Amino acid sequence: MPAPTFSGRHRLRHAALAALICVAGASSHAAIDPKASRFYEDALTRFEKKDMAGAIIQLKNALKIDNQNLAVQVLLGKALLANNDVVAAEVALDEALRQGVNRAEVVLPLARAVAGQGKPQALLDQARFADSGLPPGIKAQLLLLKANAAGDVGDPRSALKLIEDSRLIDPSQVETWLAEIPVRLRTGQVREATAAADKAITLTPDSAQALYLRGTVSHLQGDRTTTLAFYDRALRARPSHTEALVARAGLLMDMGRVSDAARDVDELRRSSPGDPRGAYIRALIAEREGNKAGAKAALNEVTALLDPVPMEFIRFRPQLLLLGGLAHYGLSQREKAKPYLEVVLRAQPSSPVAKLLAQIYLSEKNVDRAIEALDAYLKGHPNDVQASHLLASAHMSQGRYARATALTQAALRKSDAPALHSLLGMSLMGTGKFGNAVTELESAIKRDPGQVQAGTALTSIYMQSGQGAKAVRVAEALAKYQPNNPGLLTLLGSARARAGDITGARAAFDQALKLDPAFLAPQVNLAKLETDGKSYDRAITRLNAVLAKDPNHIDALIEMSRIERQRGKMAEAQRWIEKADDHAGPDNINPALMLVDFHLANRRPDFATEAVKRLTNRSPDAVPVLMTMARVRLANGDAAAAKTSLSRAANQADYDAPLLVEIALLQMRANHLPGAAYSLEKALSERSDFLPAQALMADVETRQGELGKAEQRARQIVANYPKRGVGYALLGDVAAARNQRPAAVEAYRRAHQIDQSSDSVLRLYSALARAEPAAASQLAEQWLKNHPRDLAVRRSLADGQARAGNFAAARATYETLITSAPDDAEALNNLANVLLLAKDPGALKYAELALAKKPEVPHIIGTAGWASFRAGQTDRALQLLRDARLRDPTNPDTRYFLGAVLASKGRTAEARDELESALRGGRTFASAKEAEQLLSTLK
Repeated sequence: MPAPTFSGRHRLRHAALAALICVAGASSHAAIDPKASRFYEDALTRFEKKDMAGAIIQLKNALKIDNQNLAVQVLLGKALLANNDVVAAEVALDEALRQGVNRAEVVLPLARAVAGQGKPQALLDQARFADSGLPPGIKAQLLLLKANAAGDVGDPRSALKLIEDSRLIDPSQVETWLAEIPVRLRTGQVREATAAADKAITLTPDSAQALYLRGTVSHLQGDRTTTLAFYDRALRARPSHTEALVARAGLLMDMGRVSDAARDVDELRRSSPGDPRGAYIRALIAEREGNKAGAKAALNEVTALLDPVPMEFIRFRPQLLLLGGLAHYGLSQREKAKPYLEVVLRAQPSSPVAKLLAQIYLSEKNVDRAIEALDAYLKGHPNDVQASHLLASAHMSQGRYARATALTQAALRKSDAPALHSLLGMSLMGTGKFGNAVTELESAIKRDPGQVQAGTALTSIYMQSGQGAKAVRVAEALAKYQPNNPGLLTLLGSARARAGDITGARAAFDQALKLDPAFLAPQVNLAKLETDGKSYDRAITRLNAVLAKDPNHIDALIEMSRIERQRGKMAEAQRWIEKADDHAGPDNINPALMLVDFHLANRRPDFATEAVKRLTNRSPDAVPVLMTMARVRLANGDAAAAKTSLSRAANQADYDAPLLVEIALLQMRANHLPGAAYSLEKALSERSDFLPAQALMADVETRQGELGKAEQRARQIVANYPKRGVGYALLGDVAAARNQRPAAVEAYRRAHQIDQSSDSVLRLYSALARAEPAAASQLAEQWLKNHPRDLAVRRSLADGQARAGNFAAARATYETLITSAPDDAEALNNLANVLLLAKDPGALKYAELALAKKPEVPHIIGTAGWASFRAGQTDRALQLLRDARLRDPTNPDTRYFLGAVLASKGRTAEARDELESALRGGRTFASAKEAEQLLSTLK
């Protein structure tokens, strides 16, 4: 973005250095072909002249040159929609979203494209059409489109509610009254429909749509004269109004005025050649005229015949069918066994064949059918432990861990089997109750050391919770129990790697490969060790060998994504993780969790919303899913919904103290301090000495204004942990909340004296910077003399210097930072901004370097665009600033700079639109004065 953004603990206060929000996408700006720009500009002119066919041709020409040009993708989608090619329009607009365009820019045409395909439920269900986070005007229009969709699927109550929500945003818009009419008519509320139509005509007397809808009300009432009068008025207002032409042609046919109807149909087929209703009425006319061939030809345009597929009917004798099913099952010919067993089960729902059939269904991933069969069977055989175990496993595979837990606990009351303890432990893992899961899994292993699944799950819990020594202990016991099992040796290698024993990990992986050279898991894990050591080429070589044998190997795909992410190739990273999620199956939610994390890390909450949908369908009660859902909702600005998810997570998490602390942190982000307090109280009731929970509780109490409690807790932490600075840091927070700045500084100073950490110096720097900027700078500079590689402190110092307007010092500090971190795109971008403010021509160099590192981030794209303009590269500036604006249309500085470039190109009308949009939200942004001055010259 054009206006500088300096990261750090504080935002720039200097007006020209306002921090601006960024939304990442996937694009490339390394080279801009001027020919593509010319194609786009010509297409835009054609679009404005309503030459959609010509615009589409030129836009496709531009895409052949640059297929990641957001402005081209967006305009192509709109042109295709205007040309009634709704399927292609959806593809183009979805591609624009995928590449990073802000959802507000395309959500309305995208919704119209999907509605045009007869998919109203998609508008109501899909996250890409969520109305949260949209500007009011766009939200109001989207609500009306969704109201139409709700009406189409037979939900008038929801439709009217959506219309009312839209009307609350803008009571003056006539569209809400227009949308209400068809909903009222569908429910037989003619009086209300008439009132809504009359209101619409009062607001816009010459609206063709209002007049047409008023005609439909009269048409329903059977008043042909009044109906025809309204249709006539609608078509005088707009002769090509499609719905009015269709309706009047139909009415004229009913009145026997065939020739008049034919004229309307001719106009309809000229103005809307793709509308099948015109062809249908033409068929009716041809039939009236006795033209059978013409009627047939017209009907072939709008109809297609479907040959129904009949259900297979099987005649059988129960005994023979049962024998046939059992024989096929015994021969492992499950597909042949299934039809026999299904017929038996239909006749005898409580037959034991339900268990055989359930296993067939589970092997086919047809879990719902397995559950249906087992539920029916257990009604007659409630004490069958084997069936209960199968049913619990089926529910767990669907992410219904709470149900699986209840079934297993009931089965354990009938049989204390190790396998049931193992299953219960794994179902408890799914709900995030890791403490209870450990108890059950340890119980399973104690009763039967051969419970490998339990041992594997227990090792996983220990690894994830940072208990490396315990993980190694369990894994070594498993490997000792089955020394020739390459899978368990691979698990041992992973445990050793997590515990920091890289040499031991390699030895375990190598031993696994000796036992089974074709086993892929140890090869992937060796690749992970290479990635950790930044030997990316060697890691990729290993992974390519794995993927040559199994193109859909989930762990290999995930590791490929991790490598590309570390190398800064975000588009490739996304492609790999999406492929992993596509092939993960319903019982593996890790790729989906990673995909959500990827989108959130790249500031793409809309895409994260779509990705999290897969998780909620698979494992709606799993604590990681609930937490991820909350993070996505927070990213979309929906704190209320996030609170609900986190409350459920806190309840599901049992008394797992570390997990409850993570939940509490998210609840604090959602500004749900009572919820965070509840989670922390729950954690402390299990582990009263758990320092992270104690420290966070003190923070919550401080934020809630319970300063006495917070101070008491902080002093207790100081007493219990005198060699840790966290207690003094919390006392500093309490003092700061009381506006006792000297006391706060002193407490932070004590914390820093103890910890001598980057975090402690940053806290103290922040406290000093407010009133003693010279002392703050001295502190940071002294720290950096002894810790020259502390990039966080160096960045904060540079940001502070820039905020203070000390551009020469900021430049020097940023340059030093970049020497140590040449791939730091934000530092490169900030340096470019400092140089722009100093009118230094070197700004473009650093802006281009930043763009090469992060080509998806709006404020970095904008910086490069503005620097290009200042360097005289107007065409490149125009494309970059258009791209930045599409990714973040709410930023006024971006719109001002785009307007400035457009004005320089003589595109006055477009420039005026951008400048007016920039100023619409107020005059507080950095470039407001310049925007006002420029706009005054364009009026």
